[in-house]
Amino acid sequence: MRHSPDMSHSPRAQRGVTFLGWLCLLVPVAIVVYAGIRLTPLYLNYLRVATSLERLSQQNPDPTTITADALRSSLNKSFDIETIEYPTTSDIDIHRDGDHWVAIADYQDSAALFGNLSLAVQFHKEVDLP
Repeated sequence: MRHSPDMSHSPRAQRGVTFLGWLCLLVPVAIVVYAGIRLTPLYLNYLRVATSLERLSQQNPDPTTITADALRSSLNKSFDIETIEYPTTSDIDIHRDGDHWVAIADYQDSAALFGNLSLAVQFHKEVDLP
């Protein structure tokens, strides 16, 4: 009885993943991880902006006498405490909407990735003020 040659016992049988295979697997993962590392400061900054806007909405000034400049001044103090450099308080849209005030932070930020390639992120936070 003759057996067919079994390739698993051959010294030439491939076992595991080759270096090129590992390279093809790890390069995309490394790029995604690197992009996440580059985007993290942008999202942390957005969280500080959102926290400042929420803090502004929790203040209870007299709605009949409050002005946009007074709200912006209060927001500027919060931005100073949170060390927010971008966006500035002048980039925040504060306006009256009927009987209440609204503050809207709608801005773009970007992070350099490789060479002239960068990642752009659009942020939007809107809060109703008293």
